[in-house]
Amino acid sequence: MRQVNIADAKAHLSELVQQALAGEEVWIARDGKPQVRLMPVVQPSKRVPGLSRGVVTFMADDFDAPLDEFAEYQP
Repeated sequence: MRQVNIADAKAHLSELVQQALAGEEVWIARDGKPQVRLMPVVQPSKRVPGLSRGVVTFMADDFDAPLDEFAEYQP
């Protein structure tokens, strides 16, 4: 883990970004106390339709029936 103060982070931001992208933990501190962690953004994986097909094997007959707790909100 690397910890740098804010002034150093401003002066060397591009280097710190490269280190974070390479997997190193980079913490930015104020008055010696860590305030921010610099880390790469994780891109979400692309969804694949139908990937969970067959996982739900049972659904109750009243699955979509109104709940008793919300009876006063029903027209």
